[in-house]
Amino acid sequence: MANKITIIGAGSVGATIAYTLTVRGIASEIVMIDINTQKALGEALDIRQGTPFCSPVTIYAGTYPDAKDSDIVILTSGVARKPGQSRLDLAQTNVNITKSIIPEITKYAPTAIYLIVANPVDILTYQFYKTSGLPANQIIGSGTILDTARLRARIAEYYKIAQQNVHAYVFGEHGDSSFVPWSLANIATIPIDQYKSALSDDDSLVPPLVHDEVETYIRKSGAKIIERKGATFYAVAISVVHIVECISNAMDTTLTVSSLLDGEYGISNVCLSTLSVVGHTGIKGRLTAPLQDQEIAALHRSAESLKSVISQVTF
Repeated sequence: MANKITIIGAGSVGATIAYTLTVRGIASEIVMIDINTQKALGEALDIRQGTPFCSPVTIYAGTYPDAKDSDIVILTSGVARKPGQSRLDLAQTNVNITKSIIPEITKYAPTAIYLIVANPVDILTYQFYKTSGLPANQIIGSGTILDTARLRARIAEYYKIAQQNVHAYVFGEHGDSSFVPWSLANIATIPIDQYKSALSDDDSLVPPLVHDEVETYIRKSGAKIIERKGATFYAVAISVVHIVECISNAMDTTLTVSSLLDGEYGISNVCLSTLSVVGHTGIKGRLTAPLQDQEIAALHRSAESLKSVISQVTF
């Protein structure tokens, strides 16, 4: 697969994305860029020495000119979230870091699809759109793709069913104002709250799924992992590589990624996650899924929360 991918940031998230891309055989060339050049060199060398047992790939540390002709650029640079710190507390610090990166990388890779992973991801995705001069379709935030994975994993665990049978999403901000549109959630087309009663030969005692408890679990998962091991990087790397794979595939895919809304659900001029159609040209459109009134209200609250932060940071 001829697919050149540049990763900006060789910290835990960037390095794990590079490793996962290599093991999955999705890229033919991977460039790692970091202000800490020794760290980027070390991570690239460590992964490269295992490539004889993977699909052919060239992986190396480089600088911005090495990003020329990249198909996808993944931005992970930024200060990591500390225990007890919200994603939005990071806003101005990471906005400043991204501000220094945008003109450097877009100079060499103006046609790439940009995948923003650093937090607060919705703010940085919006910043990239407003200041890069690139079309909105080329700019994708990882958004609630990880939250959606956490949701599906939790539901699958609860009902002891394969994760692939669970269809449910997290909408809004990748953060405290996110929510689950439960009206869309189902297992094998059966509405989530009707699934247990639809089983014909199951005698196990399974209490009803409590929506609020599940949503709290999703929102707090990242903080719990950070508290226990200092950082989150495995699940986010797998989720980001899934987005990369969907961009690289010939067929379009619907994903809960962060993108610029332009009137959907009455919301404009902010980046957050609903259902987007993702393909080889980036964002190819959005699905305006039928939401209940309270779900639309929750989406508006999330949008207003993000706009409040945008109004307080300097791009």
